[in-house]
Amino acid sequence: MAKAPVLTPQAEDFPRWYQDLINKAELADNGPVRGTMVIRPYGFSLWERMQQEMDARIKRAGAQNAYFPMFIPQSYLTREAEHVEGFAPELAVVTHGGGKQLDEPVVVRPTSETIINEYFSKWVQSYRDLPLLINQWANVVRWEKRPRTFLRTTEFLWQEGHTAHASYEEARDYAAMIQRDVYEDFLVNVLAISTLAGRKTPSERFAGAINTLTLEGMMGDGKALQLTTSHELGQNFAKVFNTDYLTDTGGREHVWQTSWGSTTRMVGGLIMVHGDDHGMRVPPRLAPIQIVIVAVKDDETVVARVRELGRELEAAGVRVWVDDRVDVPFGRRAVDWELKGVPLRLEIGPRDLENGTGMLARRIAGGKHPLELATLTTKVPELLEEDQALLLRQSEEHRNARTMDVNTLDEAVEAAANGWARIPWAKLGPEGEAALGERGVTVRCLVAEDGSVPTSDDAPGTIAVMARAY
Repeated sequence: MAKAPVLTPQAEDFPRWYQDLINKAELADNGPVRGTMVIRPYGFSLWERMQQEMDARIKRAGAQNAYFPMFIPQSYLTREAEHVEGFAPELAVVTHGGGKQLDEPVVVRPTSETIINEYFSKWVQSYRDLPLLINQWANVVRWEKRPRTFLRTTEFLWQEGHTAHASYEEARDYAAMIQRDVYEDFLVNVLAISTLAGRKTPSERFAGAINTLTLEGMMGDGKALQLTTSHELGQNFAKVFNTDYLTDTGGREHVWQTSWGSTTRMVGGLIMVHGDDHGMRVPPRLAPIQIVIVAVKDDETVVARVRELGRELEAAGVRVWVDDRVDVPFGRRAVDWELKGVPLRLEIGPRDLENGTGMLARRIAGGKHPLELATLTTKVPELLEEDQALLLRQSEEHRNARTMDVNTLDEAVEAAANGWARIPWAKLGPEGEAALGERGVTVRCLVAEDGSVPTSDDAPGTIAVMARAY
């Protein structure tokens, strides 16, 4: 009798495959309140690695970490009309505390532009206080109507950057730098996701922003996922919170601002970009465990050697896990490590030790072959870099193969059934965008003909990229 597959095949039911994988790779569970999630240790280790990589890039961009309260007076949100209108359907509002009705309801943080501006207005007094560059690692709550683990949850984890600048040009350039040097660099060079950098249309902008920059990724089923955004806020929040400063000529001016963020949604994107019917495939530069060394049999010599090899690899800078659980069947352990997407698995039994080798299974490139243990500390880093490059190449090839140029709305809808469509923005326009939206297709971003980010919404030659999205 044939053994049932561990996961639902992607081709059969992609959403079911995704949920199967989250459960069986022990990434997360559903929380007790609808739309919340419990992130399990392996899933959280992926987010921790993402945090570490992004935090280093954010600090190189000059921002410092801070923390602001998660409870925000409701009156703060109502000061900026477009902002409160954009978030009103998603707000969680606290009306009682300590057994009494509150004098003023408080909102559980959906984003922090308002409360951070309240303090920016105190901290910025003169041009000498600028630029002010702040980042926060926190949780947020947005009451989600159609939750999906990691992708859309009522509570999720993120970082949000907030900055204040003396000029529009400085704020504009900083928002673009964050998109390029922090987010794109991280997504491409760590997550191995080939991204599309673009500009959101006015209807898709962040509520209260004058421009939103985005990085979009194509998932395994051809749908799009917005991975990160970087916003130019102009002076909208500065004016309502009186965030102004004394200029070097003695006048007073409102600051120009940015905000930008990335979330645990990237864990979901990682799964859907690189995963296959056997589980995750984690890019080596991200992987919390780059190689697992498995003791195949309950043999003292084997277990001792496996532990010794683990120490050698760790000393060489490789993130390694020693699996010496010889009381668990080998087949079950092998399947578990495949599900978790660990790039390399080295299997060692008594006969392998006699030959001075181990059997190396490559999760990303595929296949198994003997590897001389004497070469382990030099060969493993080489293989990890090969696999990192392979994942990025596959992501780029997948996106290119499923992106096509179209001329009509009907062609765009047809193309979006399996991938992305491109059409000149001048031909589509806001009316065409609205018509597509009624058919479940959105303009993910606007790009220039040469692939760069347009400098304005109506720049000549601008292309609209359309897709169905998560």
